[in-house]
Amino acid sequence: MDFKGFDHPGSPAGDGTRSVKVMIAGGFGTGKTTMVRSVSDIKPLTTEETLTQASAGVDHLIGVTDKTETTVSLDFGKIGINDELVLYLFGTPGQERFWFLWNGLFKGALGAVVLVDTRRLASSFRAIEEMERQDVPFVIALNVFPDSPEHPVDEIRDALDISPDIPVVACDARDRSSSRDVLVALIRHLKERSAVALEPR
Repeated sequence: MDFKGFDHPGSPAGDGTRSVKVMIAGGFGTGKTTMVRSVSDIKPLTTEETLTQASAGVDHLIGVTDKTETTVSLDFGKIGINDELVLYLFGTPGQERFWFLWNGLFKGALGAVVLVDTRRLASSFRAIEEMERQDVPFVIALNVFPDSPEHPVDEIRDALDISPDIPVVACDARDRSSSRDVLVALIRHLKERSAVALEPR
């Protein structure tokens, strides 16, 4: 894949590779930390803390009752897509009480993956709204859980109220190759947006 032509491709490293900041966002318990862990080439930095009884009335565990930890700041990982492109991955916290951290995390991001749990679509509404508010290009990644209901993509688009040009892909955030495919889909989406922006008017 040729990575020339980005409207904001990131800073070239000394060896000619480009480094790009990518956000991994979504609602509480949608698999953001899992994705960063599964796909990172380095041991990821995580800021997970144990869920306690004090959070019982704050963190809604519907659909994720087995969850025992939660991200309180950010997750960080790194993956080389090929010899030309390195992605620095920043996973956002999903709970509303940590959303104040998002503004700083989004600074300088070229694009984002919004992870969605189809059992709890509403949990990712806020992340999508934030992408649109910050004008960050994104793709939707449907993290398929064992008991996830199957819905046609058009129904998912309608429920999430997203435009037809935003890619929607299914994935297993636990699987490295599946998570990598999501990131490649994001890069392709960014290149397509750049090509459209560069077309003569």
